[in-house]
Amino acid sequence: MDVLEKIRAYRIARNWTEYQLAEKSGVPQSTISSWYRKKQIPTIPSVEKICAAFGITLAQFFTDDFADVVTLTQSQSELLHEWNRLNEKQKYVILDLLREM
Repeated sequence: MDVLEKIRAYRIARNWTEYQLAEKSGVPQSTISSWYRKKQIPTIPSVEKICAAFGITLAQFFTDDFADVVTLTQSQSELLHEWNRLNEKQKYVILDLLREM
């Protein structure tokens, strides 16, 4: 799998420029551009930021079938990010609250 081509495919599918990807991911545009110029593989933390911008997980990014990837909305992605920051007790409380609604 070519990681750079996969990033490009996701970016193009969203009609994003490299600049827009940089803005949404927090990865500097100069870094993204240098990956392509120097044919460098991005670090896992950088790929995680890129995935967050796309609203997908690392596992989804590395799946072989692009069509099977579920894309999250921005609010779903934010919710998942915040959920992952909770401890187990907090998650239990939130789940109880949601079930009661």
